[in-house]
Amino acid sequence: MDTAGNFKTSSIELDLDRPNIEDYLPSGSSIQEPRGKLRLRDLLDISPTLTEAAGAIVDDSFTRCFKSNPPEPWNWNVYLFPLWCCGVVIRYGILFPVRVLVLTIGWIIFLSSYIPVHFLLKGHDKLRKKVERCLVELICMFFVASWTGVVKYHGPRPSIRPKQVFVSNHTSMIDFIILEQMTAFAVIMQKHPGWVGLLQSTILESVGCIWFNRAEAKDREIVAKKLRDHVQEADNNPLLIFPEGTCVNNHYTVMFKKGAFELDSTVCPIAIKYNKIFVDAFWNSRKQSFTKHLLQLMTSWAVVCDVWYLEPQNLRPGETPIEFAERVRDIISVRAGLKKVPWDGYLKYSRPSPKHRERK
Repeated sequence: MDTAGNFKTSSIELDLDRPNIEDYLPSGSSIQEPRGKLRLRDLLDISPTLTEAAGAIVDDSFTRCFKSNPPEPWNWNVYLFPLWCCGVVIRYGILFPVRVLVLTIGWIIFLSSYIPVHFLLKGHDKLRKKVERCLVELICMFFVASWTGVVKYHGPRPSIRPKQVFVSNHTSMIDFIILEQMTAFAVIMQKHPGWVGLLQSTILESVGCIWFNRAEAKDREIVAKKLRDHVQEADNNPLLIFPEGTCVNNHYTVMFKKGAFELDSTVCPIAIKYNKIFVDAFWNSRKQSFTKHLLQLMTSWAVVCDVWYLEPQNLRPGETPIEFAERVRDIISVRAGLKKVPWDGYLKYSRPSPKHRERK
């Protein structure tokens, strides 16, 4: 049995992006070892588990999924530095004040319309929901305008139908804003503190959004029931779910949670791909607040991205929800040019359990 050959095959199947561990080991001519002793390369040949661990140390593909890549500096000589200074003056001295003004006007228009509609049309639920839906789309348009958003949409726009759910890869909370300006989705989202949490508990609940808390185990059952009830109603806004459960840096896709694929509904994939030529839209929530993230976007040149509404998918005969989720992840990853990695995004927030480590 060719052990080395099997090792190479399994290594390639596990992770094509991982470098060969033998490249990081000293060559046989550089180290003289006594005969009869077990050498490191021999140990690695007979232990794929150790090889996987060593490869993870050399190239941690999990960490790279949640890493912000700063732009490379281009003001490195006397000719480019003055141009860079002019860009800073334009972005912070001209564009940023104009964008703040645009966003302020948007909020004034939105609140002066939303508050009367919300309280004066309580007896006319159908009309009130329709108007509130349009107003939420309007404020999202103002948000996108405050970044000078250049968004290109591909494919047919979503429509309100029963028993359908939309799923998308997730880079930042602005994914929701970009999608919401075209269609008033009801999104499932982590509950946030501060002014974002205030918007969630007041304005966004008007479009049927559902909130969850990762820290509460019992909350999953409650949310799952709300999801099932929501997709059954024909008049509810389309349901949008980010099955990765966390923000990933738009180069990778992590494992999709199976909850969106257990609803006995048609799954409509959405792929979002940001162009980093002007700004990196990835929100690293562990290092910056959403307010700082918005300021970063509002002081950049523009936010450029493509959105693809892909062909709806249904559960195939004999297919499990996990296999269904992976098939949809394949479709999104291929369309957006993202690389699949076999990681659970929740490991970003918590260490793996002892049972998981022992099984590995």
